[in-house]
Amino acid sequence: MSVTTADVETALKNFIDPNLGVDWLAAKSVKKIDVNGDRVSLRIALGYPAASCRDELAQAAKAAIRTATGAAEVDIDIVSDIVSHAVQKGLKPMPGVRNIVAVASGKGGVGKSTTAVNLALALAAEGARVGILDADIHGPSQPLMLGVSGRPETEGRKIHPIVAHGLQSMSIGYLIDEDTPMIWRGPMVVGALQQLLSDTLWEDLDYLIVDLPPGTGDIQLSLAQQIPVSGAVIVTTPQDIALLDAQKGLKMFEKVSIPVLGIIENMSVHVCSQCGHAEPIFGEGGGEKMAQKYGTELLGQLPLDRSIRESADGGRPTVIAAPDSEPARMYRSIARKIAARLALKAKDYSSRFPTIAIVNN
Repeated sequence: MSVTTADVETALKNFIDPNLGVDWLAAKSVKKIDVNGDRVSLRIALGYPAASCRDELAQAAKAAIRTATGAAEVDIDIVSDIVSHAVQKGLKPMPGVRNIVAVASGKGGVGKSTTAVNLALALAAEGARVGILDADIHGPSQPLMLGVSGRPETEGRKIHPIVAHGLQSMSIGYLIDEDTPMIWRGPMVVGALQQLLSDTLWEDLDYLIVDLPPGTGDIQLSLAQQIPVSGAVIVTTPQDIALLDAQKGLKMFEKVSIPVLGIIENMSVHVCSQCGHAEPIFGEGGGEKMAQKYGTELLGQLPLDRSIRESADGGRPTVIAAPDSEPARMYRSIARKIAARLALKAKDYSSRFPTIAIVNN
């Protein structure tokens, strides 16, 4: 049976990438289609890292094409090609960093920092080059969670990031003693963060995860306006008071034209380690309702699990400490969705245009 390119395209339109939520043609991921009789060859360039599911995606797509076209042989070459995406008007992506993703929460205590570090490690596990910036100047926590300490190396006025578990990391916690309080006002905090961001020698990152301080005050708004962010993720718990504050965070990003890639509901259910009984102690359905209300996506629901807390406190977050566990699988799934949703956003083309300087002679 002879297969045509149109047959293959029709089959591809009916195959939905579970991470993207759309087909590869709609995502402009299909780079080449070769048809020779009943043999089909495809080249797919995903805009997100997918090391753990690349083979599974290829097998599922092959089966869909065979079923729809009757092709005897289907060969699919899948690669990841991560590019820069558009940021706020008047800003442009930083050198050495393709995409900055802000992880935010409307209030403290929802597990934002634990979620941020596990998402960064999950993206790295999927094959991306990842960094994490601890933007909480008053309460830095990433050094403890990454299990590192000491001062970073300097090069002139620049700072080398400290590498931990494959992540390039920077935090004010590396530059001060652990028990030193940062008694700074808003402008000083914003200035310190800008310095940490711009003076760090980030090296060829696909994603820089920025763990923002909780809240939606002047500091958070200033950071959202001055950091070139490609997308943001909101972390909340199901309880009403957390959702109320999370909604304010989401609206803040909307006001500064930063796309919200989705919502992560943390501590959604507690599973008893003794009997296995599952109970939504903070309520249920809140994250889903919020996502529907604001036209965004619920990226995932993470459990209230003692092992997640213990791993983070021990300097080896769940994705590293227990890579085959269910929580680690959930973190990787959410991380792929975040990167995939970002891949569908507008790309940044500023690097293609020359810098024009006007000189008066």
